[in-house]
Amino acid sequence: MEFEVVVERELRLQEPAVRGDAEAVRALLHPEFREFGASGVVWDRESIVRATEASSGDDERIEASDFRPTRLGPDAILLTCTTRYRGASALRTSVWVRSAGEWLLLHHQGTAVR
Repeated sequence: MEFEVVVERELRLQEPAVRGDAEAVRALLHPEFREFGASGVVWDRESIVRATEASSGDDERIEASDFRPTRLGPDAILLTCTTRYRGASALRTSVWVRSAGEWLLLHHQGTAVR
């Protein structure tokens, strides 16, 4: 059940309606969130909130597939998947942690597929 919750939360972060709502994005991200983007940019929680909000009007959806969750501990799950966006593919790794009963994204990394 926890794996399904984490996958669902990961997919929510890709929905344009969620991406355009700063509070909805913050509700999914751990306060200490960090991302190493496929572009090489390092993001923190507030910079990714601003970036997702700015891109929310984009009509092209992020397609995600091949989700593979792995338990790292009682309150941590590693989730990998492949995404496709604007013709580019990336391998994605997310670390979700349970904090105060909620699964929050603590770390994310994207690696461009060539």
